[in-house]
Amino acid sequence: MKTILALLCLATPLFAATDWPQFRGPNASGTAADADPPVEWSASKNLEWKTPLPGPGTSSPIVVGGKVFVTCYTGYGDGSNGKMGDLTRHLLCADLGSGNILWNKSQPAAQPEDEYSGFLREHGYASNTPVSDGKRVYAFFSKSGVFAYDLKGKQLWHAEVGTLSNNRRWGSGASLMLAEDRLIVNAADEGRKIVALDVATGKELWSSPASSLELAFGTPILINSNGREDLVLGVAEELWGLNPATGKLRWLAATGIPGNVSPTVVQGDGLAFVFGGYPRRATVAVRPGDKGDVTDSNVVWQIAKTTYVPTPVHHAGHLYFIDDQGFAYCIKAKTGEIVYEERVSGNDGAGRRGGKPFYASAVLAGDRYYAVSRKGGTFVVAAKPKYEVISHNVIADDDSQFNATPALVGKRILLRSDSTLYSFTRP
Repeated sequence: MKTILALLCLATPLFAATDWPQFRGPNASGTAADADPPVEWSASKNLEWKTPLPGPGTSSPIVVGGKVFVTCYTGYGDGSNGKMGDLTRHLLCADLGSGNILWNKSQPAAQPEDEYSGFLREHGYASNTPVSDGKRVYAFFSKSGVFAYDLKGKQLWHAEVGTLSNNRRWGSGASLMLAEDRLIVNAADEGRKIVALDVATGKELWSSPASSLELAFGTPILINSNGREDLVLGVAEELWGLNPATGKLRWLAATGIPGNVSPTVVQGDGLAFVFGGYPRRATVAVRPGDKGDVTDSNVVWQIAKTTYVPTPVHHAGHLYFIDDQGFAYCIKAKTGEIVYEERVSGNDGAGRRGGKPFYASAVLAGDRYYAVSRKGGTFVVAAKPKYEVISHNVIADDDSQFNATPALVGKRILLRSDSTLYSFTRP
C-alpha cells in the first residue's frame, strides 16, 4: 500500500486550488471553478501590481505554487531595430503576491528564423504558452526547441523538435500540454509532427508526423470517451483522436474546415467542437469516436458562424465567445442553434494597428466570461443565453497590444500586454 501511494504521489501534478498551470487553465477548459476575480479594474482601480516586461509576447501567463511564468522576446521584431540574429526568447518567473521578477532565463533563437513580416507581425515570436506539472516548467521556443527548468530557474534539459517553417511563414502558435509523464508538443510549424517528450529527461517517446499538420496552430486537449483518454486536435479538413501513449491515430472525422485551424478544440455535452478555417470558416460538433473514420456517424452539426483565433468556453450547455471580428456569440452546444450574435460596442481602437480586434481566448469564472481585446480593453460578459456586458475595463496608460488569454487565480485576474504583466484583484 505504501508503494502504491508513493507512485500515486509521483504521478499526480503538485497543483494548488488556485494554480493556473497551462493555456486555458487547470483542465484546459478556460474555466476557473473556484476563482472569483474582479469584474472592474483600471490603471488604478483594483490594481494589485504591474511589472514591466523586457519584450512583447502573445503567450499567456501561468501560475504554479505562488509563481507566475510568462514568455516574451527581445532583440528583433520588438521595436528595437535589431537584426534577426539578435532575436532572444525569455522565460520569466514573477512572485504572485508582489509581481517582482524572481528570475529571467533567456535563449538566443536558432537561426534562421522567420522574418518579422506579414501576419507574423500580428503575434511575434513568443506565442506558445508554457506549462508546469508543479515540479518543472516547460517552455516552447519554436525552432529553438523545448526547454525544461525547475521552479528556481535551473535548466534541466533541452529538446529540438524541428526547424521548418509553414508555407505562410506565420511562425509558431501552439502551446504545450501534459499527458501524465509525457509533454505533448504540437510541432506542426517546426516539424509537421506531434511529439511526446519524457518530462524528466526530454527524451522523445513518440513522434506522429503528417503533412496535414502544417497549418494546425491549436493546442491539443485530452478527452475522456469510450472508456479511455484521447488526444484530440483539429487540423485542416479533419478532427483527430490520437492515443496519448503512442501517438497513433485512433479515429478521425472529416470537418470540411480548410486552411489554417487556430482555436483549440472545446469539449462539452459529450461533444468535441472544432472552429476556424480559411477562406471558408465553420464550427463543427463531433461526438468523439472509437476507431477509424467516424464522419458519417459522429458529426452532429455544422454551422458557418465561428471564430478564427480566439477559443470559446463551454458553460451550461452553451458555447460563448467573442470572435476575432468583435461579435459576441452564444450557441447551443447540442444543436448548433445561434442564441445570439451581437456586435460588441465600446471596442473603439481595437484594430488601430490593423489586423483582428480579438486574439485572446475567453475564460470563465462563475457565471461570467472575460474576453480581452487587443486594443479596446477587456469585456466581462454574462455567461447566459441573453447578451449582457457586465463591464468594460480599459487600462488607459498602456497603449501596447493585449494578445494573451488571461489567467484566473483566486480573487485575481492576470493580464499581460506587449509591455506589462498585471495583477488585478478584488479588495
